[in-house]
Amino acid sequence: MTEAPARRDVRRRPPPLPEPRGPLSAEVLAALRDPRAMRLSPVPADCPPYGDDLQLALYVLYELHYEGFDGVSDRLEWDGALLSHRAALEDRFLGALRADVPVDDTQTAVEALDALQIEPVGDDGGVSYFLRDHGTVDLLREYAAVRSLYHLKEADPHAWVIPRLRGRAKAAMVAVEFDEFGAGRPQEIHAELFADLMEDLGLDTAYGHYLDSAPAEALAVVNQMSLFGLHRALRAALVGHFAAVEVTSSPASRRLAEALRRVGAGPAAVRFYTEHVEADAVHEQVVRHDVVGGLLESEPHLDADVVFGIRTTAFLEDRLAARLLDAWKNGGTVLPS
Repeated sequence: MTEAPARRDVRRRPPPLPEPRGPLSAEVLAALRDPRAMRLSPVPADCPPYGDDLQLALYVLYELHYEGFDGVSDRLEWDGALLSHRAALEDRFLGALRADVPVDDTQTAVEALDALQIEPVGDDGGVSYFLRDHGTVDLLREYAAVRSLYHLKEADPHAWVIPRLRGRAKAAMVAVEFDEFGAGRPQEIHAELFADLMEDLGLDTAYGHYLDSAPAEALAVVNQMSLFGLHRALRAALVGHFAAVEVTSSPASRRLAEALRRVGAGPAAVRFYTEHVEADAVHEQVVRHDVVGGLLESEPHLDADVVFGIRTTAFLEDRLAARLLDAWKNGGTVLPS
């Protein structure tokens, strides 16, 4: 991994375009470099929906709605051909999620959230347990690099749901987002706190710096938020995703803070997770009772969509955890050497 240069503004300039991972992403990247020669082939029916090529192509197209890329015109955000191609990629991704995470009326959103709070038994507890008990400085650095694609845009995708909510759900969502964005203090924005963690661990804090290093499973976790956030029809799924994150964040953050203390990480690294232990314990109750509760009070027919958001979040996070733990338990890494 690249060592960290001196840092200040995490988002001073857009990141460079990444390297392609297959024909789909190669065509998308070529189109962004030279829109006049744009050529976008149909998405093959047998293209792996969770694979590197599709996930990178989708990630790059979504990123046009965030920071964009160095040398890429902002006008391409609403280019019709790119949007049409993105829709085809989304159909593959969303179709796979609906097939792999079926939802029926046997579980309510409240029950799905309750299920997330059941702690695992034994040693197979997931990434935060492994890092708490066995994590080294190198593994914690690797984890931070992989998660930076998520945490350096933390809360941004969820903001898209605000104009799609009403009443109690909207007010509660804004209250939680206000905290995520630093409660009026730019240095307390959670994305900035994560950049402080990265700096403390000797990582490059530039937005998108580790895109070329991150596995497809990490891209899918971020793409899910963008997929749900950019579509009004999936607003309840985004609420479900947000609720799942808040319900699971506090206990996992406590374990990660313990891991960082154990290896002697600096105060900024520890602080990111201790901040989430306290904040997300409060956020969980607000999200449960007022965001989810308020949404379903006004639109009860969306309960299954909230469940879909909760379950697909767990599904994609489990895939990423399995990829990380398989490498780590065998003495390996998920990052390029």
